[in-house]
Amino acid sequence: MSKEMERCKELRACADPHYNCAQAVLTPFAEAKGMKTEEALALTSCFGSGMNMGSVCGAVTGGLMALGLCGKGGQENCQEFIKRIRKNHDGMINCRDLLRAMAEKGEKRKPHCDGMVFEALELVEKMLQE
Repeated sequence: MSKEMERCKELRACADPHYNCAQAVLTPFAEAKGMKTEEALALTSCFGSGMNMGSVCGAVTGGLMALGLCGKGGQENCQEFIKRIRKNHDGMINCRDLLRAMAEKGEKRKPHCDGMVFEALELVEKMLQE
């Protein structure tokens, strides 16, 4: 397990304070790049729960921020990241849609969201190696 994934799991396991999905994905990469933890957490604080309105999943926005921070930003990589996430989730990337589908399957929110976070982090790692 990478040190970024270990840190991500540590953040997601913390109940107080709660770290949102975007925070859990970006922070490990930001820390590795020398950004202060507080800055990474502040930067991503408004991106949980689909920007607090059910829009694009925080794990997705955190992943996109991580790609940009690590020098893999740009339209092509952004589109590829989103394409790969959509492929795994019936075309969905919006928090409200993902949560609705999760509820219809009888799944619980915390494991679902953790799964999205870990998937996004792993995808960032993979794309950074490509």
